Amino acid sequence: MKQTVFSLVIWLSAIVAIGLAAPSHADDGVKVTNARAKPTAPGQSVAGAYLDIVSGVPAALVKVESPAARVVELHSMKMEGDVMKMRAVSMIDLPAGKEVKLEPGGFHVMLIDIKQPLKVGGKVPLTLVVEAEGKIQKIEVAAEVKEARGGDLHH
Repeated sequence: MKQTVFSLVIWLSAIVAIGLAAPSHADDGVKVTNARAKPTAPGQSVAGAYLDIVSGVPAALVKVESPAARVVELHSMKMEGDVMKMRAVSMIDLPAGKEVKLEPGGFHVMLIDIKQPLKVGGKVPLTLVVEAEGKIQKIEVAAEVKEARGGDLHH
């Protein structure tokens, strides 16, 4: 009897140890925070949207969709000599566990031919399309329209 109980304890301990050593998928999801956009000026037809993304596994932001604009593109901005250049990009890498900030002066979402002005307090619906481990995930986000403060949101 003692041998059976002892064997059972060893067996259960091994199962628990294996379970603890196995990779956790609870945190493998994509988390989006700080989704925001700045209000547009009268007649302005483009706007930038910004957010912070963390993925639990290597992934890529491959597309963003929004009913607020006729065209939505992923863009990057960088200095080339004395000139700031903005270009559309096909995707933005999301390394596992690393926060990727889409912000003014770097990667961002470009809303082109917006359907109505963006006003403070409003929300811009965004659908992020993320590819990870051969699977596509769509994430719904509402970017809050707020005034730029201290250099934030300048595009």
